Amino acid sequence: MKSHARVVVIGGGVVGASVLYHLARRGWTDIMLLERDELTSGSTWHAAGGMHTINGDPNVAKLQKYTIELYKEIEELSGQATGVHITGGVLLAATEARMDWLRGVVAKGRYLGLDLEEISAEEAHHLMPLIDPAQFVGAVRNSEDGHLDPSGVTHAYAKSARKLGAEIHRFTKVEGIVHREDGTWKVVTDKGEVIAEHVVNAGGLWAREVGRMVGLELPVLAMEHMYLITEDMPEVAEVNRTTGKEVIHAVDFDGELYLRQERGGMLMGTYEKAGKPWSERETPWNFGHELLEPDIDRIAPSLEVGFRHFPAFQKTGIKQIINGPFTFAPDGNPLVGPVQGLTNFWCACAVMAGFSQGGGVGLALSNWMVNGDPGFDVWGMDVARFGEWATLRYTNAKVRENYSRRFSIRFPNEELPAGRGLKTTPIYDLLARKGAQFGVAYGLEVPLWYAPEGVKDEFSWRRSTDFAHVGAEVAAVRERVGLSEISSFAKYRITGEGAAAWLDRMLACKLPAAGRMTLAPMLKEDGRLIGDFTLANLSDGASAAAQEEWMILGSGIAEQHHMRWFEQHLPQDASVRVEALGLSTLGLAIAGPHSRRLLQKVTSEDVSGKAIPFMAIRRIDIGMAPCIVGRISYTGDLGYEIWMEPAYQRLVYAAIKAAGEEFGIVDFGMRALLS
Repeated sequence: MKSHARVVVIGGGVVGASVLYHLARRGWTDIMLLERDELTSGSTWHAAGGMHTINGDPNVAKLQKYTIELYKEIEELSGQATGVHITGGVLLAATEARMDWLRGVVAKGRYLGLDLEEISAEEAHHLMPLIDPAQFVGAVRNSEDGHLDPSGVTHAYAKSARKLGAEIHRFTKVEGIVHREDGTWKVVTDKGEVIAEHVVNAGGLWAREVGRMVGLELPVLAMEHMYLITEDMPEVAEVNRTTGKEVIHAVDFDGELYLRQERGGMLMGTYEKAGKPWSERETPWNFGHELLEPDIDRIAPSLEVGFRHFPAFQKTGIKQIINGPFTFAPDGNPLVGPVQGLTNFWCACAVMAGFSQGGGVGLALSNWMVNGDPGFDVWGMDVARFGEWATLRYTNAKVRENYSRRFSIRFPNEELPAGRGLKTTPIYDLLARKGAQFGVAYGLEVPLWYAPEGVKDEFSWRRSTDFAHVGAEVAAVRERVGLSEISSFAKYRITGEGAAAWLDRMLACKLPAAGRMTLAPMLKEDGRLIGDFTLANLSDGASAAAQEEWMILGSGIAEQHHMRWFEQHLPQDASVRVEALGLSTLGLAIAGPHSRRLLQKVTSEDVSGKAIPFMAIRRIDIGMAPCIVGRISYTGDLGYEIWMEPAYQRLVYAAIKAAGEEFGIVDFGMRALLS
């Protein structure tokens, strides 16, 4: 094993092998993969091997389509059979609500280039005779579903990478990772040390352990997952005989099941409601080509539905039940990309659907490493969508929820209950008592709308119960004045003697004068948008020697994403300092035709249009509390954003509410703001 490499990929499952191959294909050949055991050890070897293009995130769906199309390429290059069978499949709906969801899938498929078609339950039965059509209201045909050989695919990636110049070292356990003063990484193994410019964590079941080697706690949890394989079935033999083809795939969403042919029988897998985590805190290093003890009682409710929906299963025996662990992130999507604060440390973890997504993950990460950008929108997979708030217990709660809902419908505006109340502001209880219905943004509880007593969020594909009440909030802001909490926005403080020059280079706007704000797009090198901010100049402006201070306001959920970008572009001379303020600075906003009169009642400062014109920003007291007030409003009405330290938020809120009574003030939420 050589002592230096441009890239070290840790983990020899399908994802690590894909990353290695894609880097080699881009021309980076001074690269190596380290695997503590044999390739595919972990989750890869016992996977059911299904592949599909459907995903709730259209951008992830594109990558899944790419992954499936890639298998022919790596099979030809490597000479390794991948065992790919493109059988096609049907997505089944047992309810009208599910059928509505499937119609949306078909609509998205049109612009994604997916071959999808809405069909009747009888037509689905004709394509997949094991179905009882009486149990379903309709279906969608998908021509690109199929299955493969997990080991064959992984070795095809590996052999292709080797042919392009990459190295693979099996039975080489990584025991430590050290960030050196020159910015490179020392990877310590049981076979020696490697100095690397880049390190990729593709550790799969051991992604947490690899992350902890560099002080990173990744939000990853393994869940036990079971599927069964039946004895040979005459119904399967009949389909094979009469069609000359395999039985096509089927996904029974309402039964929480997926099915495909396995030799002369069928494979049936389930995402049961009573999911069980595996090795919740640490993954044993000696776990390898092993399976877990089956627990048929846990999946019995799903199997009962499956046997009813697919009656042929009632007449066959079960040959084997496979139970093995797979890793999930809290929202079920992968964790991919560079880690903020750890130069050239990359993640390719929590890729639960590795044979549908592994190729796309490898493509995105290799583009990112070589070009500095993934080349397309991968926000749904970006590791930066979670912060330090995604603790072990939070991850446990959300992964359990996600697993149990994997085949459930998430309706528009539907908020899920697990992991809630993690981060709140000082006025959370006050807003809750007023009927606030909360959502979550970057772990923070955010008021979405205000429900009268006896009304609660109920969801469907049609108008939800919030519609009329959000409309009333909108009307109140338009006609009178409204108060909204805006603490979920990201806030950054930029200081230092080089701050102005740095901002002028980073943002596509003219820098505002002292006491002014402006809209500030941030562009990548290729001219595409990476951030859309409000930039405020908080500098005194009284003298040339005054300390420069700037504030940037932006998307709260993208805080770590943008901090990563800022840090990557900071000058080396420490002349610029960027600080994410997080919840150390909280916000309230007032908007509507009476907002100026209301603001004047809670401050002794002059807030007239002449004193504080549009896009002006001032330090003024609201009641007794020192605040920063900007004349700007996302509603499009006359309005102000008011920023303060957490200790003052309750006081400022109470002062504004009391002063606003004569104007008919209302609390309004994010749904009204975004309507």
